[in-house]
Amino acid sequence: MAEAAPVTGTFVVVGIGADGWEGLGRRARDELAGAEIIIGSHRQLDLLPDLPARTEAWTSPMSTHLNRLITDEDDGVRHILASGDPMFHGVGTTLVRAVGSDRVRVLPTVSSAALACARLGWDLTDVQVVSLVTHDVATLSAELDDDRELLILSRDDTTPHEVAKLLTANGFGWSSMTVLEQLGGPDERVMRGVARTWVEPPGDRLNIIAIGCVGPHRSRAPGRPDDGYDHDGQITKQPIRALTVSALAPSRRQLLWDIGSGSGSVAIEWLRAEPTGRAMAFEIDAERRQRLHDNAVRHGVHERLTVRGAAPSDCATAPEPDAVFIGGGLDDDLLTAVWELAPSGGRLVANAVTLENQTLLTEWYARHGGSLRRHMVETAAALGSMTTWRPALPIVQWVVDRP
Repeated sequence: MAEAAPVTGTFVVVGIGADGWEGLGRRARDELAGAEIIIGSHRQLDLLPDLPARTEAWTSPMSTHLNRLITDEDDGVRHILASGDPMFHGVGTTLVRAVGSDRVRVLPTVSSAALACARLGWDLTDVQVVSLVTHDVATLSAELDDDRELLILSRDDTTPHEVAKLLTANGFGWSSMTVLEQLGGPDERVMRGVARTWVEPPGDRLNIIAIGCVGPHRSRAPGRPDDGYDHDGQITKQPIRALTVSALAPSRRQLLWDIGSGSGSVAIEWLRAEPTGRAMAFEIDAERRQRLHDNAVRHGVHERLTVRGAAPSDCATAPEPDAVFIGGGLDDDLLTAVWELAPSGGRLVANAVTLENQTLLTEWYARHGGSLRRHMVETAAALGSMTTWRPALPIVQWVVDRP
């Protein structure tokens, strides 16, 4: 496989707001005045006065254009325009990750989020920022909670209507919506309303949406109600799911394998519990795979979930996991394959219902250690005119960290 071309050039990323050249500091102006090439969107380039530099507008898709700049053998300095703070959901972050901080200089200006909070009187440290610039609007579902303040970075002028529809469909129709366009510029405009009655026509493409959430409380803690998932009975029930996700201990930027995923409830709650996490679900049944995907969309985590087919055959080419959950298809061959594929220090959690599989887990526990627990859950239910306890099938759960 051919190696990527070395990066030899330097990048200077200059943040620019809707107020354009007038809003830039002296250092940023001097940088651009002395630049040989300036790259940015048509809108950003139009904010500049006549300068000696050659200008180049981003082509679509921008990621391809940017990759071409990164791998270009030109060892000169290229100046790139970015909206507001380039390290806040911006191209500055992408460049630093690609070429290293020693090849990137960043000159930020005030971010759109900071400007929005200044207009609204909101405390930026208490606000969740969600970017829909490159993400599906359904990802917003994972952030909704009563009395929460959200700032939405819009993709374009249609985003406010999409957000209003999603809020209403999720029981947050009474949430306040404020759309702030061209913040800090001469054409700044602010529109206010309520999601369920939002009728404002599409305005400027450059906008940010402020949401004051009014709706149900939605915790990130595992153990969401079973009726929050479409399933055919193949689902880890609410109490056991809470124990299972807790045992898996999701942490920052970790990857989960959910084997025999069924409805996807464990993977989905892993992703909800840790916003930087990723999950890969293995499910042999095609109908369940589609249902699993639909559940992930409903819960706003589908962009961080990959759905594959049968395990362990499809596991061999999958990225190495940090944690593995086996909820379906448990047998000795599967355990052996997963044990060999799991990295040192990786965590394995397996649940068993049948006596045969419970015996299997007991044998593996004797061989490899960890913890083995038997969980029994009883729920109050009617018995004629009285009430009694209805026991669910006991679950044996093995939790082990691979040495």
